[in-house]
Amino acid sequence: MERDRKSLKQSMLAVLLTCTFGGAVLSTGAQAQDGDYPNRPVKMIIPFAPGGASDFVGRIMAVRMGELLGQQIVIENRAGAAGNIGMEAAAKSPPDGYTVYLGNIGTLAINPALFNNLGVNPLKDFVPVSVVADMPSALVANVDLPVKNVNELAAYIKARPGKLNFASPGSGSLNRLEMEIFKKETGTEMVHVPYKGGAGPAAVGLVGAETQVMFSTLSSVISFVKAGRLKGMGVTSRERLPQLPDVPTMVEAGYPDLVTSSWQGILFPTGTPKPIVAKMHGVMMQTLETPDLKQKFGNGGATAVSSRTPEAFAEFLASETKRWGKVAKDSGAKAD
Repeated sequence: MERDRKSLKQSMLAVLLTCTFGGAVLSTGAQAQDGDYPNRPVKMIIPFAPGGASDFVGRIMAVRMGELLGQQIVIENRAGAAGNIGMEAAAKSPPDGYTVYLGNIGTLAINPALFNNLGVNPLKDFVPVSVVADMPSALVANVDLPVKNVNELAAYIKARPGKLNFASPGSGSLNRLEMEIFKKETGTEMVHVPYKGGAGPAAVGLVGAETQVMFSTLSSVISFVKAGRLKGMGVTSRERLPQLPDVPTMVEAGYPDLVTSSWQGILFPTGTPKPIVAKMHGVMMQTLETPDLKQKFGNGGATAVSSRTPEAFAEFLASETKRWGKVAKDSGAKAD
C-alpha cells in the first residue's frame, strides 16, 4: 500500500512538472512564462546610438508593440564596436522573453565575416522572430564638396587619392561595403572613418565636415538632404524614391552593382521558449500592419516588412550571411 501511495505521488508530481505543447515537453516554468507573458516591461536592445536607422525603427515599433503586449517596451541603446557590444549583450541575456534584440544586416550578416574574434554566432545564439524593416541607402556628400552628381564626385575623389575621408556607421556595416564596391568600381582611394554608435553620429560628422562622403541608410540622412545640409548624390533603390524624387539612382549613374538595401529584424536569445517566440511573432505581424506605423516608416525612408514565420526569417538570415560574407571577402574589407 505504501509503495502504491509513493507511486501515485510521483505520477502526480510528474504531471505537475511537465506539460505537452505541440508534441514537445515543456517545463512548467516555460508554461507559466507563456501563460502570463509578459507580466513586466520588455527590454529592446538596439546596438547603435540614438539618431540612426535602428533607433528610428525601434522607437516607432516600440509604441505599438507595447500596446499589443500590454507592457512597456524599454529601449536600451548599447552602441560600440560596429554593433557587436549590443549584439553580445542581447545574446547573453536570459532567454525568458524579456529581452528582444533589434539586429540588422550589418551586425547579423556582415560582422561575422569581418571580425575574427566575434563573441557571438548570430546563427546559433539567436532565435529569429521576424524581419521588420527594409530600407535603401543614399550616397551623400558634404555641401562644401564642389560636385553635382555621382560621376563628378568620383572624378573629384580620383584626383585626390587618399586625401578624402568617407564615413561609415561601423566596420561591419552594409554602408561600409557599399563604399568598398564604389571605390573598386571607380578606382578611387579614401580613408575610412568608422563612427561609434552607428549612422546617426556618422551623419552628424559628415554635416560637420569631419568627413566628405558616405553611404547611409536613408532614414539617417533624409532630413539633412531635404534641409540642404547634405548633398544627395544617389540612392541604391532600383527606382527613384518618392521621398527624394530629384536624387537619381546609382543605376542611372552607371553603377548596377549598387542596388542594395538594408534590413532589420527582431530576435530573442537562443533558449527562449517557443510559445513566447510564437506570441512575439504574432505581435510583430500586427505591429507591422499598423497604418500609422507604415506611414512613419515611409516618411523616414523605411518600408515595413515581415517574415511569414520565424523559420522563414532563420532561412533568410542564413542566406544573407552567406551572400554578404562573400562580398566582404571579395572586397578585402577588414574590421578597423
